[in-house]
Order: sequence, then C-alpha cells, then structure tokens
Amino acid sequence: MTFLLTTPEDTMAFGRALGASLRAGDLVLLAGPLGAGKTTLTRGVADGLGVGGRVSSPTFVLARVHPAGTAGVPLIHVDAYRLGGDLSQLDDLDLDTDLERSAVVVEWGEGTADRLSADYLVVRLDRREDDVRVVELEPHGTWAARTADLRRPA
Repeated sequence: MTFLLTTPEDTMAFGRALGASLRAGDLVLLAGPLGAGKTTLTRGVADGLGVGGRVSSPTFVLARVHPAGTAGVPLIHVDAYRLGGDLSQLDDLDLDTDLERSAVVVEWGEGTADRLSADYLVVRLDRREDDVRVVELEPHGTWAARTADLRRPA
C-alpha cells in the first residue's frame, strides 16, 4: 500500500490516522533517509494517540517515553540511528518488556528492532525532489489484516 503525501500537514494527518489505530503491543518501524519525514510522522502518531509531551527526534537519548493520553496507550519513540547495528544497546532499552503495555515507534529500526516481535509494521518514507513524500507500508504478522484500515485521511 503506497501513499503520496504532498505537504508536512499530510504527513502529520497520515501519522494521526496511524496513531489512532495503535494499541498496546504495536511495533512500528520507520525507514527512510534523513529528511524523509520520520519524526514528523511520529508527531502525527503521538497526536493520534493523544499522548503527552513534545515529540522530537530522540537521537541523543535513544528513546523517549510519552505518557498515555486519551487512547490510554503510552508511546515509546526510539531512534536507532546511532546504534549502528549494535543490538546490545537496543537490548539495554528493554523494549520487549515495554512493548507489552505501549505502542513503540522506532526510527531507523528496520534490521534491528524487527526482532522484537513477529507483528510489526514497516513504514518506508522517501522524499522526492519536489518534496512529496512517498509512504509505503510493509505489514508483518497481524498487521497484514490491519493495514487495509489505514486510508489516507481526507
């Protein structure tokens, strides 16, 4: 399933729709080059979940926990960019335990965080030269049945 997002507001709206569908135990991996819109999408996810706290790239702290809001599900936002494939640092975050009671979004998580669960959604973002974002969803496990509900908001 592929979407074209022409503005940052479209990326936020798509993130909101994704966030509204998340529940405790969900793992979402964001893939794409620098500047593709991963953090903007995560801000939308946070809005959709109604979590507290400002969403910014957690590059220097690796992970930020946003307390549960209106949906009752906390958000853990992880940036695996600095891990450079060092899975021991990912293990130190104890995400497999947190995953049971939170929604976890991992930027740069493909190839590292995907081992946390058989059920995960990869969201690939790319930015074209005209600044349009191309979003491709790759569902794994139970996500295969759930992505049909993720339609681009009007």
